[in-house]
Amino acid sequence: MTPARFPLRPAATAAALASALLLTLTGAPATLAAPAPTGATTPTARSAADTRDTTPAGPPAAGTPVAVNGQLGVCGTKLCNEHGTPIQLRGMSTHGTQWYPHCLTDGSLDALARDWNADVLRVSTYVQEGGYETDPAHFTDLADSLIRRASERGMYVIVDWHMLDPGDPHLNLDSARRFFTEIARRNQDRNNVLYEIANEPSGVSWSRIRSYAEQIIPVIRAVDPDAPVLVGTRAWSSFGVSEGADESEVVNDPVDASNIMYTFHFYAASHRDEYLAALTRAADRIPVFVTEFGTQNYAGEGPDDFAMSQRYLDLMASERISWVNWNFSDDHRSGAVFAPGTCHRDGPWTGTSALKPAGAWIRDRVRTPDGFPAH
Repeated sequence: MTPARFPLRPAATAAALASALLLTLTGAPATLAAPAPTGATTPTARSAADTRDTTPAGPPAAGTPVAVNGQLGVCGTKLCNEHGTPIQLRGMSTHGTQWYPHCLTDGSLDALARDWNADVLRVSTYVQEGGYETDPAHFTDLADSLIRRASERGMYVIVDWHMLDPGDPHLNLDSARRFFTEIARRNQDRNNVLYEIANEPSGVSWSRIRSYAEQIIPVIRAVDPDAPVLVGTRAWSSFGVSEGADESEVVNDPVDASNIMYTFHFYAASHRDEYLAALTRAADRIPVFVTEFGTQNYAGEGPDDFAMSQRYLDLMASERISWVNWNFSDDHRSGAVFAPGTCHRDGPWTGTSALKPAGAWIRDRVRTPDGFPAH
């Protein structure tokens, strides 16, 4: 049955998973660069995105996730709504906005909000790879435009500073200060924005990632004191597992800040029992948000492993861990939900006719309430 159009998913009593088995895998970055698609409509998208909308933020439409749940905050190890009730956000991440802005149309965002019933959109602003550093003003305007348009549809928005290579977040510290200061300034009156300050740190110690977070979080708090901040973890946001560590380094040496969560990324065909076990343990000790995952290998390509993916989703449902799937585009890789050419044809956006197998599978899981009450 199609669920009611609401919803964030409050606490459930799903059974916990059985203890995970240990399996050592070679870690690798979860998200790889994609070439610009042939014939992309980037110039048109750019001119539209660069038109600033200075209209003050209005109230979200009745019955939408933001209208129902309001300002989110971290309570204990959970993400909670304005009433202090633990909730679970489920939604999608954009691909890099330098490559796929033409997939983010009014029609596709309407479908995400009203056909998929998504709670959250993650807006991925790459720093390198043709992203922010090439044109800071444009990519700030583009992120701001997507925040506004998702907000108009009553969804929460994760502002993703998509640093990937170099893996040391300090190398983009000054740019991050400028970006987050401006984005927070433009959206300080909204109650639906979360800030993800470092997508996938790699090749650096947890202490260095933590020191970066302790410099960037005050920048955001100075403008927007109430928004949750999401902190990337070591080894491509794997709690260090992909570099031979585990979640204990975060548990034992947390960031000195409140109202924060730690991010975990997985790709089910590559990141198996050892990663699932780390997520299981971490969820009992620290606030976790899975801001990126896929049903494929770590590059977001290859065959889908829906069985392993469902094991992760079952855990996240039982622990009320919010999640975002990679990615809402028509990239040729199997992890992009739409078939190639869908964005250039401007749809169809609703239903499943334009979706790859992973797209149809994840749409069903975003839509299905898994026994959670609607409110």
